[in-house]
Amino acid sequence: EEFEPVKVEITALARKVCSTLNIKNNSDKKSIKLNKQVYLDPEFKDLWDRIKYKTTYSVDFDSEKLIDECCKEMQTSLSVSSAKLIYTKAGLDISAGGVVAEESDRYAVGLNNLQENIPDIIAYLQNETNLTRKTIVEILLKSKTIDLFKKNPQRYMEQVVQIISAKMRHMIVDGIKYTKIGDDEYYAQELFETEELTGYLSKNMIESKKSVYEYVVYDSANEESFATSFENNKNIKLYAKLPNWFTIATPLGTYNPDWVVLIEIDGKDKLYFVLETKADIMFDALRPLESAKIKCGRKHFEALGNEVAFDDIDSFEEFIEEQVVL
Repeated sequence: EEFEPVKVEITALARKVCSTLNIKNNSDKKSIKLNKQVYLDPEFKDLWDRIKYKTTYSVDFDSEKLIDECCKEMQTSLSVSSAKLIYTKAGLDISAGGVVAEESDRYAVGLNNLQENIPDIIAYLQNETNLTRKTIVEILLKSKTIDLFKKNPQRYMEQVVQIISAKMRHMIVDGIKYTKIGDDEYYAQELFETEELTGYLSKNMIESKKSVYEYVVYDSANEESFATSFENNKNIKLYAKLPNWFTIATPLGTYNPDWVVLIEIDGKDKLYFVLETKADIMFDALRPLESAKIKCGRKHFEALGNEVAFDDIDSFEEFIEEQVVL
């Protein structure tokens, strides 16, 4: 009775939330086997042999350039307001249906020139960025923004970490160089045989004739769309969704590309691709860390050579049209 006036709204909200839950029927669960016709195909072995090798990397990092770039950004981008305490007063309505708080008053008290319990900014920035104390001190002094630290220490430190991290990502990617370790360091094709892959027939898998497995397990509508396009396009000879164990080392963490694809045009010209597929979002709009890892992945495959091209795409149609025209 208590919630009768809002019964319709509550019911509508509950239905909306429940409709987005990814509930799977356990009877649909299926263990996925290798597609031996593709797995044992000499052309798949040739494709895998082109991408399987591991690399090591080195980074040419200019500390002085980093300091200058950080200082310029801090001088123009930092926006630090004074610290303040916010007080909220509320009344509580306690009933059988639960507890409801209703705000009755709110006010803020500024904390100007806060001097007590000032955090160790050098240690904080060193822990967050892994830069040396010397470099951090130079950035803080040359930026001439330390007065903002006194206004709101925590806010200042958080913004400085964001600026330094962004500049470091750009410089790391620009200065990274990959080198093939050797002919004995690689991901063996036999690893596909040891992977235990499962999926749900009505939820996250499609049957495949061209992939290394009998079904492709997808994690999103985007992956489902690309897998379907690979299956249906006559120019795609074979492909594989790269497994989680296929990773590339980067200074920003490991990177796992999406697909490896063999394109055959008119039964003769062969093109080899590793693809990163990001539908509905422009590359520059991806999370900065992910974008940087993708750029590192590109340099890894450039170092391997082997006539394998790396491409990040958001439309299968545009991608395949470019290859067929070429």
